[in-house]
Amino acid sequence: MKLVTTVLLFAAALSAQGIVNPLVETSKAVYGIAKNDVTKSTAKVPDALWSYRPTKDIRTFGQVFAHIADTQYEFCGPVNGETISKDIEKTATTKAQIVAALKDAFAYCDATYAKLNDAKAAETVKFFGMTVTKLGLMDFNIAHVMEHYGNLVTYMRLNNIVPPSSEQGPPPAAKK
Repeated sequence: MKLVTTVLLFAAALSAQGIVNPLVETSKAVYGIAKNDVTKSTAKVPDALWSYRPTKDIRTFGQVFAHIADTQYEFCGPVNGETISKDIEKTATTKAQIVAALKDAFAYCDATYAKLNDAKAAETVKFFGMTVTKLGLMDFNIAHVMEHYGNLVTYMRLNNIVPPSSEQGPPPAAKK
């Protein structure tokens, strides 16, 4: 609910300000929320828990972060006319390697957003046999990141770690 409210308020603010590319800017803002939550999560998970997995059949913390890194290239690549496979989940084994790969992957998508405007966002690309708009693919990436951020939230909660999106902000300033 907090995310939906933030998105709606942001979209309304962009519209009121006459932003040149409100569709891309709104998507970029929501992407920033997802990226921030995942990035902050890497710092909250101690090294000793990096290989933690709730059950034997699912990914570890590290594998979830690596998967998110891999998929930044899978989603943002077609928007750039590229097919990129980094195989981070298969090759990166340490927290330092995965955090660095995640940073690079997010930077790749940041650069993709920087090249988009609303007209280009409406162009179509192929993705897993479907024809989708570039902005639709970028938004699908956000949904995918947040899906896996949900996994990370569960893992953190099981280990008594407060997820970044649940942290309390600073108290309101005292009224004078």
